[in-house]
Amino acid sequence: MSSTEDLDYPQIIVQYSNGFLISKVMFTACELGVFDLLLESGKPLSSDAIAACLGASTMGMERLLDACVGLKLLAVEMTQEGALYRNTEISNIYLTKSSPKSQYDIMMYYSNTVYLCWQYLADAVREGRNQYERAFGISSKDPFGAMYRSDEEMLKFMAGQNSVWSICGRDVLAAFDLSPFTQIYDLGGGGGALARECVSLYPNSTVTIYDLPKVVQVAKEQFVSPEEQQIAFHEGDFFNDSIPEAELYILSKILHDWDDDKCKQLLTKVYKACKPGGGVLLVESLLNEDKSGPAETQLYSMNMLVQTEGKERTAAEYSKLLEAAGFGVIQVRRTGKLYDAVLGRK
Repeated sequence: MSSTEDLDYPQIIVQYSNGFLISKVMFTACELGVFDLLLESGKPLSSDAIAACLGASTMGMERLLDACVGLKLLAVEMTQEGALYRNTEISNIYLTKSSPKSQYDIMMYYSNTVYLCWQYLADAVREGRNQYERAFGISSKDPFGAMYRSDEEMLKFMAGQNSVWSICGRDVLAAFDLSPFTQIYDLGGGGGALARECVSLYPNSTVTIYDLPKVVQVAKEQFVSPEEQQIAFHEGDFFNDSIPEAELYILSKILHDWDDDKCKQLLTKVYKACKPGGGVLLVESLLNEDKSGPAETQLYSMNMLVQTEGKERTAAEYSKLLEAAGFGVIQVRRTGKLYDAVLGRK
């Protein structure tokens, strides 16, 4: 559309106004099991059949299915018996629980946790702090205490992060040749999906997941099997406990949780622990230097406001933090996907 047409009819404003409706339609179809049922059925189904199988009203389910067709998450075929629905290829790959690339878990986290925090975005902007207290009635002082407010919530968060790395992990790990580094620590590595991608891509490496004791326990029980011998664990709080020596440290989506002072504190500890010739790999969503975008990263930065103490940053800002900690020879690689890579060397 030209600017004149935009002023005559504000298509982009209408699109933005409906943005949350689109998200909730997709989240709801996932939550109710629509995509899983259609995958398992092996054939198109009517809205009546889907509603009966999922314990939903026929009227409500038909509208949900039609909305998913409009969003190209489902396809519909009109027959003599009526409308029959089936998954699109993208839904089979990313919206069914059984798929290796399933985004179900991160969507449920967004729907049930992030969405509620965003109800208080105006308060977050006014106050400059996260909104767990308003959203869930718990203290906002410790963001991860709030995120991990129960074992169930911690499991949801870890599963959600794992689903992100199933579609982004290989790209950020392949952004640089990490094969010279065989002893790697994944700080805040959670459920281990990025560690698994790392040892798959670099089979001569071992990766130790460094995380809080309760996170390590859940990772061992739910996500990483004892047979995965190239993945080890180290329990600790990287702000308050020592960090063991290693050749490479991966900080994936860690620094964006914290303000500059906390980032410098952590990076300085990493630099001191790092072997000479080693390095640190930052995995973050990078803002453009001229503030022009990417829009997705700018929205992520708003999410950091409502959920954490941090923000998204530019490559120059991350480079400055790395240099302040002592790292040099800093390289930046954009992947063209959700997350990018910054490598600093000691």
